[in-house]
Amino acid sequence: MPNQKTPHGARLPARPPEVEPPAAGGGLTSVDNALWLLQLIGERQALRVAEAADLLGVARSTAHRLLSALRRRGFVMQDRPNGAYRPGPALNEIGLAAISRIDIRRVARPVLEELRERTQETASLAVLEGDTVRFVDCVESGRSVRVGNRTGVVRLAHASAVGKAILAELPAGELERRYPSNELTVGTAASLTSRAELHAQLVEIRAQGYALNWEESAEGVSAVAVALRDTTGTPLAAVGIAAPSSRTGSIEGIRAHAPAVLAAARLVQERLHAPS
Repeated sequence: MPNQKTPHGARLPARPPEVEPPAAGGGLTSVDNALWLLQLIGERQALRVAEAADLLGVARSTAHRLLSALRRRGFVMQDRPNGAYRPGPALNEIGLAAISRIDIRRVARPVLEELRERTQETASLAVLEGDTVRFVDCVESGRSVRVGNRTGVVRLAHASAVGKAILAELPAGELERRYPSNELTVGTAASLTSRAELHAQLVEIRAQGYALNWEESAEGVSAVAVALRDTTGTPLAAVGIAAPSSRTGSIEGIRAHAPAVLAAARLVQERLHAPS
């Protein structure tokens, strides 16, 4: 296969001899072929089973099995049954995780500090990972009673303000992929229990521009969060504040911090998208 250019102009090398399928029983054939399929789909942006089989030199049933496995994991997708396979959302997630986390943390850190000073509550930055969120940075409140530093902590996306803020920005197909079942994992007694409940709440979040959490991920904790988007509108992360529910008193008490979080999110996005 001659060298060809990717959509970004970089050349994708022809398959080198050392990664040709090993003999039967070699053990790495499926892994190697799956990775090569991802490269081909990334290069061509569309690939049918017959084409994949020919390029890999395998039976169509083998190519179909590999592509189906990649589709189940979100690495490729199909517009319709028996249609061509195209790059899937999981590939974007990996790229964003590798590139955007560093930039977002660097840009967001001073804004989180300002948000903490303005609200006197713990400010955090989180990213989506499947159906969970991971806190990648946090500036802890200086109050004696506070929500502690949660950097590295993982929470259910549908049970956290930061998670719901990001989920509200995803296309319907992405939500279906992440939540194939109508039943949701329960975090606390206040957590949403069904996909229908989640969808209804996401409609409200889109309308108001922020997400709320009242003791859904942890008892005694309330939060408000806003999604951060790239220039195409794709959600990259979310910024939010968390406070003891004993201090906020009610869902309206934590809602009162929404304007400060909205302003912080706008500032992060402005700095992210500003010319370097």
